[in-house]
Amino acid sequence: MSSTVIDSVPALVPGATILDEIVEARGPWSAIVKAGDVLTIVDLHGNQAVDTLIYGAHDTSRRYSAQTTITAQRSLFVSTGTVLRDSDGGALMTVVADEVGNHDTVGGACSQESNTLRYGHHTRHQHACVENFLIEGARYGLGKRDLAPNLNFFMNVPVEADGTLGIVDGLSAPGLRVALRADTDVLVLVSNCPQINNPCNGFDPTPVRMVVTRPS
Repeated sequence: MSSTVIDSVPALVPGATILDEIVEARGPWSAIVKAGDVLTIVDLHGNQAVDTLIYGAHDTSRRYSAQTTITAQRSLFVSTGTVLRDSDGGALMTVVADEVGNHDTVGGACSQESNTLRYGHHTRHQHACVENFLIEGARYGLGKRDLAPNLNFFMNVPVEADGTLGIVDGLSAPGLRVALRADTDVLVLVSNCPQINNPCNGFDPTPVRMVVTRPS
């Protein structure tokens, strides 16, 4: 599929377009998504992890909780029908459509420290998702203490029988999409993952597209 065709892939949930932006490879992104609006994330080139944090737009102490979400749905993986909940069980967003079928919420976000520990001291200078979250979060008064366990859209993290986590080639492909409906006004922070030391981005980070629609 050519890049021109991919760039024209419509939002998964039709409606009036509120926002349509490209997030460059390795870059951060954020937006306030109003209740009822739908955020479609488009994996433009395939196999690109999109690390995501979600907060209440009017109260950022409300934030996505992987533990509460996993417990409520009794599944480690995120897909159509998953309600993304805060620590009190309140709904922040719901996955309303998904062309991939399996997204991660246990693998966490890469950082300069974790890169150094896992891959060696020579990776210390490499940009990472935690740094993206801090850069973008600062625009809203958020700091390191406000970071929480995140979602990793398009990232494939199988869990072995002994509980070991793997990071393997993704299940996505160019142009595939996932759509999230805001159940309340939310702040969405994204790190278009810059990781080059494991297969989560095919060792080659690429841009993604973010489209917010307002269903009629």
